Amino acid sequence: MATTITRINKEQAWEVRHKVMWPDKDFDYIKLEDDDAGIHFGLFEGNTLKSVVSLFIKNEEAQFRKFATLQKEQGKGYGSTLLDYVLKEAKNHELKRIWCNARKNKMDFYKKFGLQENNVSFEKGGKAYVIMEKYW
Repeated sequence: MATTITRINKEQAWEVRHKVMWPDKDFDYIKLEDDDAGIHFGLFEGNTLKSVVSLFIKNEEAQFRKFATLQKEQGKGYGSTLLDYVLKEAKNHELKRIWCNARKNKMDFYKKFGLQENNVSFEKGGKAYVIMEKYW
């Protein structure tokens, strides 16, 4: 089956976010105030949405948020393919910096893509995060 990456609507992103990130929270918990301003990407295998990420561009930098791959599909390379695509997309927009709030237990994953942790960390919803970034 062919794997494709395309822009999706925020509602499609919400479905995967909720299933993967905060399934025990109310559905509205996974919505972002600025979702209307985001560019939402989805990785499909055939007609099945496997992984999502939302990109928010402001001036010469972008933040990617709510990066999630369905639990049963993790470890198959879908997330890596999608993140690689989004990083290239950001570079094509001639942005100077891309960053994310990474869960601390996922730092090694992001390092494979050239993102480095900075010295800002915090906790949200009982999970530890660190800001990771990449400059061009």
